[in-house]
Amino acid sequence: MSGTPRVPKKAYEKELYRLQSELVKMQEWVRAEGRRVVVVFEGRDAAGKGSTIKRVSEYLNPRVARIAALPAPTDRERTQWYFQRYIAQLPAAGEIVLFDRSWYNRAGVEFVMGFCTPDEYHRFLHQCPIFERMLVEDGIILRKYWFSVSDSEQEERFRSRLEDPMRRWKLSPMDLESITRWEDYSRAKDQMLVHTDIPEAPWWVVDSDDKRRSRLNMIHHLVGSIPYEEVHREEIVIPERPPTQGYVRPPKDTQRHVPDHAATVVREHEDKADDGG
Repeated sequence: MSGTPRVPKKAYEKELYRLQSELVKMQEWVRAEGRRVVVVFEGRDAAGKGSTIKRVSEYLNPRVARIAALPAPTDRERTQWYFQRYIAQLPAAGEIVLFDRSWYNRAGVEFVMGFCTPDEYHRFLHQCPIFERMLVEDGIILRKYWFSVSDSEQEERFRSRLEDPMRRWKLSPMDLESITRWEDYSRAKDQMLVHTDIPEAPWWVVDSDDKRRSRLNMIHHLVGSIPYEEVHREEIVIPERPPTQGYVRPPKDTQRHVPDHAATVVREHEDKADDGG
């Protein structure tokens, strides 16, 4: 993305809100038509998957759209067919599932870090296209996005997380390991695309060195690739409040109330303003 102008914040926020309104329309169509949508978010650590998922889901109904971010498999799950625990997360009619990492863990982290055997890895590459064709043949709308970030940008984001106590939890030993294994992950990604970029479920690469640009591009592509229509909703009328029947609220001092911390914040702010701070 070198030399590409950064998206101005005001223009970004305006277009993001417009796209999010389209996501809401898409959600209502999915719900009304009983469709099933799966969106896979993959990419290197710190590539911007999580922040994009946050923007996609921000205004969506959590009863319709949910995020699937599975932890490491349990001992029992390790003995199951590899795709089994992901199948349990697939949507029913009228649902959208956003996979924050997915079954593609086997083609990336598990393979590079030696968490699966070579036989398990090659079996995955063989079975994954079959599995995804089955999903699509059954009527699931499947979209797969790979967030691509440069090595220098990834390292800069890691350093910013290290210096920010509010985001330090996002930096794991596995993240740091990815720096020293950059080329291993690159080769694994290339092999994954060769085997799993199929016509029925193609990969879409999102350049994500500029997070604003990547979010707009990804969401715009998603809503543009699904043939949803705006659903007519019946007009909602708020009813008149009925006349009182003599109810009297109990005195405040008979209940426990949380302390008014906000009043302290306002007072401190006013005091600081009076001092010229």
